[in-house]
Amino acid sequence: MLLPVIIAGGSGTRLWPLSRSTFPKQFLSLGDDETLFQKACIRCKSLTSDINSLIVVTNELHRFLAQEQLREIGFIEDDLLLEPVGRNTAPAITLAALHAMENGEDPILFVSPADHIIQNDKAFQNAARKAVQHAMNGSVAILGVAPTSAHTGYGYIKANGDAVSKFVEKPDVNTAEGYMIDGSYYWNAGIFVTKSSVWIKALKQFRPDIASATIRAWNDKDVDGHFVRPDKEAFKAIPSESIDYAVIEHLPNSEIPIYMVPLDAGWNDLGSWDAVWDVSSTSTDGNAFLGDVLSIDSSNNYALASSRIVGLVGVNNVIVVETPDAILVADKWRSQDVRKIVDQLKVGGREESDLHRKVCRPWGWYDSIDEGERFKVKRIQVNPGASLSLQKHYQRAEHWIVVKGTAEVTCGDNVLTLTENQSTYIPLGEVHRLSNPGKTPLEIIEVQSGAYLGEDDIVRFEDKYGR
Repeated sequence: MLLPVIIAGGSGTRLWPLSRSTFPKQFLSLGDDETLFQKACIRCKSLTSDINSLIVVTNELHRFLAQEQLREIGFIEDDLLLEPVGRNTAPAITLAALHAMENGEDPILFVSPADHIIQNDKAFQNAARKAVQHAMNGSVAILGVAPTSAHTGYGYIKANGDAVSKFVEKPDVNTAEGYMIDGSYYWNAGIFVTKSSVWIKALKQFRPDIASATIRAWNDKDVDGHFVRPDKEAFKAIPSESIDYAVIEHLPNSEIPIYMVPLDAGWNDLGSWDAVWDVSSTSTDGNAFLGDVLSIDSSNNYALASSRIVGLVGVNNVIVVETPDAILVADKWRSQDVRKIVDQLKVGGREESDLHRKVCRPWGWYDSIDEGERFKVKRIQVNPGASLSLQKHYQRAEHWIVVKGTAEVTCGDNVLTLTENQSTYIPLGEVHRLSNPGKTPLEIIEVQSGAYLGEDDIVRFEDKYGR
């Protein structure tokens, strides 16, 4: 049995301002209908005939986002293993292995990141089949990509034929150039294939502390439908470590064989904006544009406009990313340093490091379209059949105007139904709830007024989403 495991953690800080901690890059669509996460799920699930066989490991914060994106592609029976805090990939894969073995089975885990791009699905499937053959014999298989540049942001694999002799972490440029000349070094694509029991055996051998701590957290798990949560406090105690450092780099010359399968399928980890430019369709002058972008005498640029016109005049090799609340302008060759902007935002306590102006919620989304002293205006959409929590605010009142659909409003002891162009008022301190009883999305304009308008001014009494 083959069991795909999608690792959907991480914050993607180098793709700010499009990627943020509450909506990281794996859940973004970069120019087509499917997100990177959805593409990874579809790609990996195509490797097995068991249509209900997929495990997603993600952060508790992203559970509804991941579940909704799975639903959009028709994957409604797959389990989500929810990490209360990030502990890197070694504990994440261990959760998947323990989950896979619960019924006495020992499936082969096909572990893939959720945020990579693969341009040639057939070549990917051929490489995957070869990796599975190695795993069936009790080995660990890893996919490696022949380098096309002296990249210093990737780990490297040295292979003698299909046997791995050693791993090298992110070399300097001179060393990377030497690897390209050598010809026996490959980029580590971060895709691993092995039996569940082999992974647990290897982890117990090389990092018994991670193995025992993860098992403790798993044994006290909570199962809520397709949401599976390891014990929060026990999980926090797990040492944070990557699969590479914890296990994979120890396997060469050990009793557990490790093999590398070349992957020539247009792989890119989209780790920075210059990598996005690399895989984008470009014009004759090397520009890759998405959205409403105008250009004069400019070349080899990447520009993304999400809410307004972006104009480029006489610039070359730059990255311009426009979102409703932030604009990034960067030298294309320094796009790895975008994370430093995010660091500055965090130091300054700025919410733009975490939140977009438009924020997804399990019931729909809200977009903060304007605010000033003692007021804030939001556009809110509630999905059919969904509802916000029963709640109250200590420091703000709210006015709701329905612009689309039907709203069921609870305000104190009263329940009323509002349709398009109707409105209501929620006094400060009143218990209230907004629901959509209809079959089409509900959209309202909310005007808040009060001394404090932060999102933490909320007291929940009932919430169908367990928040």
